[in-house]
Amino acid sequence: MYLWLHAIGVIGELKCGTGSCEVVQASPYARVAGVPVAFFGVVGYVALFVTALVGLQPSFLPKRSVSALLAALATGGLVFTAYLTYLEAFVIQAWCRWCLGSAAVIAVIWVVAVLGLRNGAVAPSQRDSARSLG
Repeated sequence: MYLWLHAIGVIGELKCGTGSCEVVQASPYARVAGVPVAFFGVVGYVALFVTALVGLQPSFLPKRSVSALLAALATGGLVFTAYLTYLEAFVIQAWCRWCLGSAAVIAVIWVVAVLGLRNGAVAPSQRDSARSLG
């Protein structure tokens, strides 16, 4: 959100502490089709959050579809982030602390989403039945 607000002019100077956020954000790779990359990040995180909240609703808990959607969204986010991180390292040759933080967050979300998909293969009611038999 911070980088998007900066990209649209709401926030003046970037506060990074260390790194080269300004260089990364001023590069031609900071926009896709004229839209700030940070906007895609905001939309992506909102989509992940809403999907996760929907998946927590009791009527969706036994269904695998929401977990699969969450894992797919997280995978897309991780792939896009890996591409952006590659650009930072090998093309722009500058690092943005906010971008690296976002990369770490999406990596954690991806791990949790994939584990949730794997562990959610059995509906909670079936797991409870299996426990009572064992």
